Amino acid sequence: MTTSEIAPARITVLAGGVGGSRFVRGVRAAWPAARIDVIGNTADDISLHGLRICPDLDTMMYALGGGIDAEKGWGRNDEGWRIAEEFEAYGIQPRWFQLGDRDIATHLVRTELYNAGYSNTEITLALQTRWLGADSPVRILPMTDERVETHIVVADPEQSSGQRAMHFQEFWVRYRAALPVIQVVQVGIDQAKATDAVLESISTADLVLIAPSNPVVSIGPILGVSGVRAALRATRAPVIGVSGILGGAPVLGMADKLLPAIGVAVSAAAVGRHYGPRNRPGGILDRWVVDQRDAAAVAELAADGLDAVAVDTMMTSPEATAAFLHTAVAAR
Repeated sequence: MTTSEIAPARITVLAGGVGGSRFVRGVRAAWPAARIDVIGNTADDISLHGLRICPDLDTMMYALGGGIDAEKGWGRNDEGWRIAEEFEAYGIQPRWFQLGDRDIATHLVRTELYNAGYSNTEITLALQTRWLGADSPVRILPMTDERVETHIVVADPEQSSGQRAMHFQEFWVRYRAALPVIQVVQVGIDQAKATDAVLESISTADLVLIAPSNPVVSIGPILGVSGVRAALRATRAPVIGVSGILGGAPVLGMADKLLPAIGVAVSAAAVGRHYGPRNRPGGILDRWVVDQRDAAAVAELAADGLDAVAVDTMMTSPEATAAFLHTAVAAR
C-alpha cells in the first residue's frame, strides 16, 4: 500500500459517538478541503417516552455543528432539565436515562419524520442541515435504515436462568458497565442492509478510516450490516484503523468489559487482529495505527501480515489528531 503524500478528496470514516466525533473533528482539521462521509453506528438507538433516540448520530451532529456539551462530550450545550423534572414528578420511568429540554426537540423532530415514513438516512441528512448547513462537505450517514439495537446479556443470580438481557443504554447509563457480561447481541443485525449511500461512500472514497471507537458496540455493528465488510474489502482506497485501546485499556468507554465477551483480548494488537488484514479472508485493514505505548505490537502484527505503525494517538485537540493522522497515513 502506498499512502505517502496522500491528499484525499473523499474520505469515509466509520465511527461511534464521543470518541468518534473527536476523531472526525481531527480528520476535518487534517484534510479541510476533503469531502467527508461519516458512517455512524445506530445500534445504540433506543425508544423512550415515545421518542426515537439516536445517541451516536446526535453526538456526531452536535459535535461537528458546535452544539455539544464540551465538558461531557455528549448532549447539548446550555441544556435545561425542566421536562426531566416533570417526568420525575409524574413518576415516569425510566429515570436513569434523562433527556434535556433542547435535546428532546431533536428527538421530537426525528420521531415525527420517522412516523411520516422517511428513512433514517433521509431524517439524519435533514437534521444535520441545521447544524452543518445545506452545503456542508460532511455527511453523517446511518449504517443502515433497518432497526438494530445492541442488547447485553449479563449475569443475574436472581433469575432462574442466572442471566438477563438489557438494552446497551441501560447497561452503560444505568449500571455504568459494572455487571458481568456474558454475551453481546445485536438485535436485527441479520436483517440489516447497508444503504446505497453507505456503499457508494465506501466504493468511491480515496481514504477509509476506522475511528478509535468501541470495537464491539460501535464499529462492530457497522461491520455486521450486510454489505459493509464486502465493500471495505473491495474498495480501492486504503483502509486504515486507529486503536482505541492504549496500554491495555480503553481511552473512553467500556470496551474492556465487552471485548472478552466476544473472545478478544483487551489490547491494541488483539483488536487489530480482530479487524484483520485485508489480504486475509474477512479482513478489512491495510494499516493499523497504535499508540506509542503499544509500539511492541507493530512487529507482532507484522508477523501476522498486518501493517502497523505506532504514533502518539491522544486526541487532545483536532490539531493533535490531524498531526498523528498525517504521520500514520504517510508512513512507509
